[in-house]
Amino acid sequence: MMNAYYTEPAGRSGWLGFAGMLGVILGFFHVIQGVIAFFRQDVYLTSGGQLLVLDYTTWGWIWLIIGVIQVAVALGILAGKIWARWLGAIFAALAMIGQFAFLSAYPIYSVISIALCVLVIYGLIAAPRRATA
Repeated sequence: MMNAYYTEPAGRSGWLGFAGMLGVILGFFHVIQGVIAFFRQDVYLTSGGQLLVLDYTTWGWIWLIIGVIQVAVALGILAGKIWARWLGAIFAALAMIGQFAFLSAYPIYSVISIALCVLVIYGLIAAPRRATA
């Protein structure tokens, strides 16, 4: 006979650990991308000499902020926080959108970064609800 207060043990999910570690790595890459935009603007030159949307300083601040938040959220994922799973998926999606603006400067890097963001989102969504990393 089942007790009404019995809950299934949460267990561990390899996908969450993978998504958390990949989130830390992507966050650091995005921080580096932001710092490069501040100091080495010639690295991101496109055929028109501009980014698609913004200037280099704004681009640097956006990536720096997204990267720092991604690292913090990924550490929350690794700590087993439910809120971090939601924020991790949201910021991975934002990073994917940002990489589309970066396609003209470095297409291979952008496509790889977009694919890694998709893996982070999948790892966060595919894991069981109460699982931890």
